[in-house]
Amino acid sequence: MTGFLPDFKGADVRVSPNFGPRAPNARPDLLILHYTGMETGEAAEVWLCAQESEVSCHYIVHEDGRIVQMVRESDRAWHAGKGSWKGREDVNSWSIGIEVVNAGPLAQFPDFPDVQIHAVAELARDICARNHISPERVLAHSDVSPGRKIDPGERFPWDRLAQMGVGHCVVPAPVQGGRFLATGDRGEPVEALQSMLSVYGYSIEINGLFDDATKQVVEAFQRHFRRDRVDGVADRSTIETLHRLLVSLPTEVLS
Repeated sequence: MTGFLPDFKGADVRVSPNFGPRAPNARPDLLILHYTGMETGEAAEVWLCAQESEVSCHYIVHEDGRIVQMVRESDRAWHAGKGSWKGREDVNSWSIGIEVVNAGPLAQFPDFPDVQIHAVAELARDICARNHISPERVLAHSDVSPGRKIDPGERFPWDRLAQMGVGHCVVPAPVQGGRFLATGDRGEPVEALQSMLSVYGYSIEINGLFDDATKQVVEAFQRHFRRDRVDGVADRSTIETLHRLLVSLPTEVLS
């Protein structure tokens, strides 16, 4: 492919060869946000367009707010890798991926500039409107790949994005003392926690054991929804924030 008209009218086009058809009958109903985790946006663009990288995304949003589309929304970009959400494992076939330029751990997780976040919000609103993607299906890469990915990280301002009409967000319960669940715990309280996380969409075995996999899912949840402390411990704040999210969902989403 030598070029295409952008799906988002404000985007430049730089074609990546790394894409394919979506699974039969699959349409994008998830929007997944990443950070690039590279030193510069230009280096990230080059990598996402290099055939040998075998990775791509639909869009990349630079620090100055410039938006580049690399794969048509109708095609399957290779951005999420191995992951799962609400029991669906071929995440790439059901999602659109946005890479947000940010060095992540290479630069001690720098802040995301205001102009960049406003551009992400404008792009995400447009994608969600055209593809009928509901707010609770705007996710972090870490949500669909707990333990394997941490992007876009706990510095990503999900609350600001929600104020601009993108994503599902509640005010997190304050971090404080009190009863908590952690690695090695077992029993009905752990099973209840795992069940709530599963209902929201996370891939987790409901076995009543707070194992390493459960810790990774709790960390992913905190990284998105309770960012003040990401430690994998299901304290009162974590559990209350999860409960607030669930009760704020439309009834049809929970059915």
